[in-house]
Amino acid sequence: MLADSSRTIPSSLEPPRRLGETTPQPAERRGRGATANPGGRYEAARRETFDDGWFGLEAPTPLRTEVRPEHARRLITRNTSPDISFDRSINPYRGCEHGCVYCFARPNHAYVGLSPGLDFETKLFRKVNAGALLERELSAPGYSPATIALGTATDPYQPIEREHRVTRAVLEVLARFRHPVGIVTKSNLVVRDLDMLTDLARDGLVKVAVSVTTLDPALSRRLEPRAPHPEKRLEAIARLSAAGIPVMVIAAPIIPSLNDHEVEAILTRARDLGAVEASHVLLRLPLELDALVNDWFAEHYPGRQRHVMSLVRAARGGRAYDAAYGTRMTGTGAYADLIRQRMRLARQRLGYPEVRRRLRTDLFRVPSDQLSLF
Repeated sequence: MLADSSRTIPSSLEPPRRLGETTPQPAERRGRGATANPGGRYEAARRETFDDGWFGLEAPTPLRTEVRPEHARRLITRNTSPDISFDRSINPYRGCEHGCVYCFARPNHAYVGLSPGLDFETKLFRKVNAGALLERELSAPGYSPATIALGTATDPYQPIEREHRVTRAVLEVLARFRHPVGIVTKSNLVVRDLDMLTDLARDGLVKVAVSVTTLDPALSRRLEPRAPHPEKRLEAIARLSAAGIPVMVIAAPIIPSLNDHEVEAILTRARDLGAVEASHVLLRLPLELDALVNDWFAEHYPGRQRHVMSLVRAARGGRAYDAAYGTRMTGTGAYADLIRQRMRLARQRLGYPEVRRRLRTDLFRVPSDQLSLF
């Protein structure tokens, strides 16, 4: 493949070297978010693509989504991070078909020998034993309930959930155990489960966070090509709120000079439709994500690339990413402080509370086999 000089990244902003990168042609990756498919960082073999003179003789084949079964050994993931409000989470799927180029979970695909690039959004895994495994873990002697965050890395309502219904199976178990759950999604498919969510909400056992990146459908299509239209997400906020389910809107990620001007508009629209909480996350670029996002900007917004990356690094102590607790979500420095101030003022003006509501844990119970017969 011939080099594209328009993708040259200024040396002062140069990301980590992308060894073994393969870059399918645009026709092959139409409808996908990543513009490249770099090799996983743990792989011994590296692949390079080049133009051997035969390119173009065969029609390119679009990348298709592959879903593989995964028999998980453990479903609930624990964490001790002091800067997040939950200590346990569940991700029904590995990888995400939404294809959000900015997704901080992309580097996790390297753990299974796949690329954080296009592989992350085309080679997916469904946890086929999720429901049974969760029931076993919740029934373990000594288990103490606390809110489970559902969908912290990959979206539990990504398109393949329509067919595989792993998230639905997880919710069914949580509902039977009367276990609190917080859901994070950018999909309106969440309203499919209004029956269970409404039931849980009546007992103060559920909260749904809906991520709205932008109100601009053209930008959304480039950033997150298989995620629902922004208006569909806002419609989901309205339907969830009307059903009595508390909804948080997350303006995320905020990308300097690309969607940061929309912060107040996103919070306003969501509040008008019933959202009761609001938060934000600044663009995070861990590991391979730095190179992937730089490559995406070089293709879609080359004129903004230098400016955007300079602001990102200014908010991350001069680096692409700083994983320090307390600031990794929102950054530091003048730009990050400005966004925090705007969020605070917008929440205050719109009546969003500063303190988030807590879900109940006192209703948790392990259903007995006998009771399940009635």
